Amino acid sequence: MDVATLVGAVAGFLLIATSIFLGGGAGAFVNVPAVLITVGGTASATLVHFPLREVLKIFSIVKRTVSVNLPNAENVLSEMTEYAKVVRRDGVLALEDRMSKLDDEFLRKGLQLVVDGEESEEVRKIMLLELDALEKRHSLGINILSFMGDASPAFGMIGTLIGLVQMLRQLDDPSSIGTGMATALLTTFYGSLLANLFFIPLAGKLRTRSEQEVMVREMMIEGLVGIQDGLNPSELRDRMASFLHPEKRDES
Repeated sequence: MDVATLVGAVAGFLLIATSIFLGGGAGAFVNVPAVLITVGGTASATLVHFPLREVLKIFSIVKRTVSVNLPNAENVLSEMTEYAKVVRRDGVLALEDRMSKLDDEFLRKGLQLVVDGEESEEVRKIMLLELDALEKRHSLGINILSFMGDASPAFGMIGTLIGLVQMLRQLDDPSSIGTGMATALLTTFYGSLLANLFFIPLAGKLRTRSEQEVMVREMMIEGLVGIQDGLNPSELRDRMASFLHPEKRDES
């Protein structure tokens, strides 16, 4: 689990909530029309912009920003080096026993191609297609969150305009002006809060995770191709280590 995501979101909310309470209480910041305009408008625009099937995945998309299921690059380096040793010692068919214990579908498919005797370039081609599909799935989630980050302040501005119109229509009744003004200001507040504390940071976290996973998958592909080309374990390790930060290369 990525503690930073939870800590950042909770800390941001608590800091804002504390400043609200210290300023006189939360009641003034609760406005149902403003919530309907900002949250409802953002959700509606997202449904218009993206297919329903993809929008319904938003909760699993957000979950990926909190839960960390990325393969560790250093572990991948060690595992692929061990696979190269197994192939050199016992032959490529010995990888079948190792494959049955793998939870990583991507790596298992790559090893199956090696066991099946595919040419190294064919292995690279097939696995790069798998990686491209993975990136596209990630990019869709990033696009949904980014769109919501753009839409929520926009609907906050729409709410502001609605509130100002309501306020101007009631200038002859000073006691009613506050309702329109509250809607005008709070929709902007809600929109900015949702965008800058949730949607945009979550999209950024998902983008970072995607880049990390792509790097590890490219590292796996290079290892699979090296095994199929018959590289010795130390040469394979050196080739794969080029994906790591220089400090990590010495540690691995």
